[in-house]
Amino acid sequence: MNDPSEAYGPNRQREVYASGMLADQRPDLPTNPDELREEAMAALSEEAYAYVVGSAGGEDTADRNREAFRQWRIVPRMLRDVAERDLSVELLDQRLPVPVALAPVGVQSIIHEGGELASARAASDLGVPFVSSSAASATMEDVAEELGDATGWFQLYPSADPDVTASFVSRAEDAGYDAIVITLDTPTMGWRERDVANAYLPFLDGEGVANYRSDPAFRDSLDDPPEEDERGALWQFVEQFGDLSMDWRTVENVDEQTDLPVVLKGILHPDDAREAVRRGVDGVVVSNHGGRQVDGAISAIEALPGVVDAVDAETEDDEFAVLFDSGIRRGADAIKAIALGADAILLGRPYVYGLAIDGEDGVREVVGNFLADLDLTLALSGQDSVEGLDESVLVERR
Repeated sequence: MNDPSEAYGPNRQREVYASGMLADQRPDLPTNPDELREEAMAALSEEAYAYVVGSAGGEDTADRNREAFRQWRIVPRMLRDVAERDLSVELLDQRLPVPVALAPVGVQSIIHEGGELASARAASDLGVPFVSSSAASATMEDVAEELGDATGWFQLYPSADPDVTASFVSRAEDAGYDAIVITLDTPTMGWRERDVANAYLPFLDGEGVANYRSDPAFRDSLDDPPEEDERGALWQFVEQFGDLSMDWRTVENVDEQTDLPVVLKGILHPDDAREAVRRGVDGVVVSNHGGRQVDGAISAIEALPGVVDAVDAETEDDEFAVLFDSGIRRGADAIKAIALGADAILLGRPYVYGLAIDGEDGVREVVGNFLADLDLTLALSGQDSVEGLDESVLVERR
């Protein structure tokens, strides 16, 4: 993949236009996110599509995630010399080539047979960090092997069994992950009407449980190993997945168990951000889980400025990371989130749609297009550095 200085956007444009005009070849995947979603729907079963696209309740939060981006408008500047642009960011003691990571999405085997391994290979090829889910269909060790030397973070759902949580943290560290991302907003799954209507929970079909089936602590909790009693193991997983008693001590326990940076995903309230800084973790992800947990919740982009202000008030340096997800679809969305104080964004559903349509190649094309869009939007806004973005590039329209 190109170095940031080699211009993701113009290079991608030249490649596409040359293929079209000289060889009569159009892009394999739609570039419009809505069309991408619709093509993914045709590639997935009804149950899998509902699981991926569906959100909590009437899906008001998911809708608001998109609507709220429109209240912020970019103000392009002219004559700024943007011939060379730097998309790199400093994050969690690493210099990353782009301010984009692939968000943790579980159960990718219901989306494409390549699952998380295909997504990890595409991320590695593109130089984009990949966040591997606890609820993956491949083990964290196998995902790490596909990532190779690329940046990988492990997303942790704290288990009702603290021994399983500790084992996951230890395995992630041993596998070579660069950070632990604790998801806070899923102590139990939200009321997702599409899944309930389909009576569909992929875990009970043996999907998305590879990390549990392979985990020594989880296996020790079973009367019989999964190979002998799969149904019993799956029901044990359902009972242990999530932890409604989770509190700040849960975070402290994980932080004490690892030398890796710890990031808290699901922060929306400034007071929770302040407490995260005080507890000594390394960052937060402003996120409402893509609208999948609480119907009618505040959008993530509405929450972002307050969280950033709270973090800035509690810290004296720039080492504490603020990441963002929920509602990102195009490069302009990333520009807005970063201008409002995020250090980087996590891209979720769009790359999953690419996976559904064309596996590893689909992920690569979707993410490559997203980076091109981001690069061009940065340049055409009159900016030459992602790290130089701030609220001065935006106006708010309500």
